[in-house]
Amino acid sequence: MSKDALNSQNIVREEIFGHPKGLFVLFFTEMWERFSYYGMRAILVLYMTSQVMQGSMGGLGWSNSEALALYGWYTMLVYVMSIPGGILADKLVGQKKAVMIGGLLLCFGHGILAISAMWAFYTGLGLIVLGVGALKPNISTMVGGLYNEGDIRRDKGFTIFYMGINIGAFIASILVGYIGETYGWHYGFGLAGIGMVLGQLQFMAGQKHLQGVGDFIGKSTTVDPEVANRALTKIEKDRVIVLLISFLIIIVFWGAFEQAGGLMNLYTKEKISRVIGGFEIPTSTFQSLNAFFIIVFGVTVANFWIRRGRKDKEASSLFKMAVGTIIMGSGFFMMTGAAVQTEMTEAGTAGMYWLVGAYFLHTIGELCVSPVALSFITKLAPVKYASIMMGTYFAATGLGNKLAGLLGEAAQDLGEKTIFTGIAIFCIFFGLLLIVFLKKLKALTHGAEDDES
Repeated sequence: MSKDALNSQNIVREEIFGHPKGLFVLFFTEMWERFSYYGMRAILVLYMTSQVMQGSMGGLGWSNSEALALYGWYTMLVYVMSIPGGILADKLVGQKKAVMIGGLLLCFGHGILAISAMWAFYTGLGLIVLGVGALKPNISTMVGGLYNEGDIRRDKGFTIFYMGINIGAFIASILVGYIGETYGWHYGFGLAGIGMVLGQLQFMAGQKHLQGVGDFIGKSTTVDPEVANRALTKIEKDRVIVLLISFLIIIVFWGAFEQAGGLMNLYTKEKISRVIGGFEIPTSTFQSLNAFFIIVFGVTVANFWIRRGRKDKEASSLFKMAVGTIIMGSGFFMMTGAAVQTEMTEAGTAGMYWLVGAYFLHTIGELCVSPVALSFITKLAPVKYASIMMGTYFAATGLGNKLAGLLGEAAQDLGEKTIFTGIAIFCIFFGLLLIVFLKKLKALTHGAEDDES
């Protein structure tokens, strides 16, 4: 191995708080990227359904159904574009450069959204779709590349990375939401864009801690030709099969969870009593609850699963995902309670505690599913298809987002109580079904998680 290569490995392996320094470069990059995305997400549906008027507070005047339809398409495409984003990295430029390209597209997209014009609205959304597609799967794959095979810190590393996502989301839901609802929607969009610029600058400044991670290897002479060109082995094929099955879990999970930015956001605006001591809490502020709970409970949940695994109790990724789906689904019974209270009260509103309880359970479920799924992919995906498989994961997330939009639209006819209750029952049943077939699914992984230590 060359001296340069050894130096590169030493840089990558420099640690802080027991993890590679590169993790924290990616942590802050993703934090600011998610600040921009979730800040815009917090006010997008509210902007589309606000009255058309002169001035900065004017919205598009769309109906709830129209807004939820576009929200579904937009959030689906944002993640489906992760497939070409993964191909871009694996076949052409590598993960690191793909993240750079995605970040630049996002800076332009969020900046254009600050302009009050319909062409800017659609152009901005289009650039954000392309930018997230290039950035999202590849920065997540780079996190996995920081750890050696069998390193038990990998799951916790992804949880730390995931907390970065949610610190950005928490700050954005409050700041961008408040600015957008108080001073004008396009000021909120502009603030989201500033966050993305900060993330891009931070990623560029931290390149020295990412040497040897996310580089393009497709034409490298140091890669074994047999690894680059051979067909998948039986074990690799089985692992791809179980990954594809896990993507079905992701579709179900996010189809339910992503009611947060659509149906639950509108429900909060229209049917949740948000007044405390004469002050009305902005609707978008409630979008910060999920991120807040992740920041508070993220490490606790990760440590719970580590301790459980060390006691030789079931703690496989598939089991965590099944349990997480059940917990998240049960949170919709809280929204059923809110809908029942709305029907019973003269004011036609429900207490905030239902919403807080729902977001809490959704968050605990998310912590058992999302960071675990990211780590699971880096364990099972064949090396030469790592970014493509991560892109497929995010595409499954996108399909879940589209499903969420369709369910939100259906609630306009069937009623929120029916949709909330139906989601709860289905998710709990689905999670239990996964546990029933857990042994057979784990067999397809061929012990990918057996040697973690």
